[in-house]
Amino acid sequence: MKYVTYKRVSTTGQGKSGLGLEAQDRDISLFLENYSEEPWEVIGEFTAVVSGSVEHPLELKEAIALAKGQKATLLVSKLDRLSRKVSVIATLMDDKKLQLKVAQMPQADKFSLHIYAALAEQERDFISKRTKAALAEAKAKGVKLGGYRKGAEARYRAISAQADANAQRVINTIQPLREQGMTYQQIADRMTELGVKTAQGSECWYPSTVKRVLERA
Repeated sequence: MKYVTYKRVSTTGQGKSGLGLEAQDRDISLFLENYSEEPWEVIGEFTAVVSGSVEHPLELKEAIALAKGQKATLLVSKLDRLSRKVSVIATLMDDKKLQLKVAQMPQADKFSLHIYAALAEQERDFISKRTKAALAEAKAKGVKLGGYRKGAEARYRAISAQADANAQRVINTIQPLREQGMTYQQIADRMTELGVKTAQGSECWYPSTVKRVLERA
């Protein structure tokens, strides 16, 4: 079974720090290890760091083209990583040449995913209206909105420190392999063979995981 993975985060900060991407990597790994037909192979990985308003990132187009060209399955962590608009999801579902799987909904077929996308869009619209109403009510009562959140900076520093520690834990294994001219994919395969755990505790490594370790270290 061949897969092309696609991940997406909405801010440059998340892209650089790995926040958001690590959770998507974990979901994808869980799907491959527990729900995929054997043997499986990831033939391509694509990551988009774009604004939420961008409906068709270049990386998504490239991932779809590769999946269709190689008769592979496009694999995403969550349905909203493809798009939050049901119209975009519907177009992808109608493409008979595209096979699609969502890690968090491993048993869902295209029909089920289409229904879920429509329901999720309705839910987001309702939540948005409810939030605006609550903010307006709070403002009317004189509540000061926004501002600095106590403890947030310390929490972010702790997350960053943990990521640094994880990178230092494995850099002495990864760096020599990179200096030998090995690609990210080759290094990922070697780390998987060695049984070295990622920061999330998985023994399945991906090129993007290797790249983030090297960048952070």
